[in-house]
Parts: sequence; structure tokens; C-alpha cells
Amino acid sequence: MSIITGRQNVLAVYEKAALKGWVIPCICTENLTTTEAIIAAAAEYAREHGMERIPVTLAITNQYDHRSQSVFYTHTRRWDVGLELFYADAKIISDAYPEVDLLLHLDHAQYDSDAGLLESDLSRFSSVMYDASALPLEENIRLTAAYVARKGDEIMIEGACDEIVDATGTAHNDITDAAKCEDYFRRTGVDMVVANLGTEHRASGKNLHYYGEAARAIKDRIGPRICLHGTSSVSNDEIKALFNDGIAKVNIWTALERDSSPALTEWMVRNACLCGGPGLEKKLVSEGILTENSLKGEPISIKYFTTTARQEIIYNEMKRIVKGYFELWYK
Repeated sequence: MSIITGRQNVLAVYEKAALKGWVIPCICTENLTTTEAIIAAAAEYAREHGMERIPVTLAITNQYDHRSQSVFYTHTRRWDVGLELFYADAKIISDAYPEVDLLLHLDHAQYDSDAGLLESDLSRFSSVMYDASALPLEENIRLTAAYVARKGDEIMIEGACDEIVDATGTAHNDITDAAKCEDYFRRTGVDMVVANLGTEHRASGKNLHYYGEAARAIKDRIGPRICLHGTSSVSNDEIKALFNDGIAKVNIWTALERDSSPALTEWMVRNACLCGGPGLEKKLVSEGILTENSLKGEPISIKYFTTTARQEIIYNEMKRIVKGYFELWYK
């Protein structure tokens, strides 16, 4: 079976990865194109490098205020519909790529708004992040520990001792203190801890820095049990050697969407006539958005104007980006 479930089976995947010095990427999705790009990239990387099996985590957020990905998975804008389709897509597609050991992760599951999901049967998923980080620390610890007591035998659980803030706002958290992180880890019983190590969600990366020394201080106290969030906010050069810092899992999403968008934009601009027809092309030239050099006068083409054509551009770019992360962490 391509989807790895059961706490002990999931932990075994991480143990095997640790023996190889691998950090397992956890990549979020909110549509079928991204879902397949992630799984296909893993399979292609395995074949290209002579690997019999390759692990990758596919994740989705649910009723997370900053980005509810299950809501965006369908135009119903219903999280329950989106979550079911996410699972169905992952199951069907993973069966087509037998090289991939797929881990399905529920990311940023909220202690309050996602309570129904958190208390439901999660046996078809590999792991869950119980997110009570918006609460005062002691309340966070109390609720997380109670959840681990209820569900810890069934599924791998990660928790956040500090919230990684949305960098589109003005708030910035302090770097996680190692002693504080160890206290959280011991008292909650989580399998993995999300710590604030300088990366932040949706940040530009210009003023941010990954604090490897803070990660290593945490590793010295709890071992390689750290999950790094906000990875898209720093350069790949900063996160090449994460395994040595005690990072076992790295969450990624913004980079896929952000860094694949320019390829689609350029392709559509260069093929404005074929995508939208000569009438649109002339209109954009007359408005000064395009230049005379873009005028081709060619008829609109089904090879260019379909959703399939646009998705192919994004799909291939996302595969390239994902394989770049494997190059960083699966050497």
C-alpha cells in the first residue's frame, strides 16, 4: 500500500530516513495539480537516482485561519468536501506511483474549529499537527497532552510550542528557547515539535534567517524531533544541512505556488494571441500592456487556451521545485 498509516509504521519511515541522514519534506497542497506534481516528482526522483522507495509527506490544512487548504480544494468551499477529495486524489494517484511511500498529514489542525476532525477516526492519515499554539503556553501544553493521551497510540502527533506567525502582519515571535521546547516536549508527549527558528509563513525572505544554532540546542535536549515550518521564507542555501540540526520534517507550500507562477505568467504573455485570440492581443497592445512585437495574428488554439494547457505549465514547474528539495535532503 502506497499510503503509510499507523503510528509505528510512520515512525519506522522516519527512523529509516534518519539512518540515511534524510529530512522528509512535508509539502502542502490545495488542488489536484499540486497533489500529483508532488507525488510524481518523488517517483521521478527515485527512478533517476536508482532508489527503490522514496518517502514524501503530502499535507493539507483544514480550518486554519491563515490558509484553509481543504476549503480551496473545491469550489464548493466546503472543507469536508475538499478533505475527502484530497484523500481520494492522494490514494488513487499514489497507487499509480509505486516507488513512493506516501505519508498523509493534517497540518495545523486547530484545537477548537477542527475539534470534530481531530476526534474522528484518523486511521487513514499518517500524522496530524495538533495546533493549540494560539493559546497561552500552559493551556497549550494541557490541551496537547490530553490529545496525545487520547490519540497518541493511533497516529503520529506533532505540536507547536510557539506559533509561527503570519509574516504579512507586524508580529514576530522570539526564537524558541531550548529549555522551553524540552519542557513542552516532555509534558505533552508529542512525537515531534514545531519550533520557531526564524522562518515565517508567507514572508519575502529578505529580512529572515534560519537559526541553526537554536535548532541544534533543541536537538541536544530532545533529539532529532523538530519540524521546521515557514521554509519558503528563507533561501535553499540556508537549509541544506538540516538533518545535522535535528530537523526531521520540513513543511513547504508557499514556494511551490509562488515560484511556479512566473512560468505560467510568462507563457501566457508570450502566447497571448494563442491563449486569448487576436482580438485580445490587439486590445492589450492598444492599452500599452503588450508591445507591437507581440502581435502574431494567429488564431486561438486549443493547445494553449485550455485549463489543461495552463495546468501543464504549473505541474512541470512544481515537479522541478519539489525535486530541488529532494536534491537538498536526499543525498
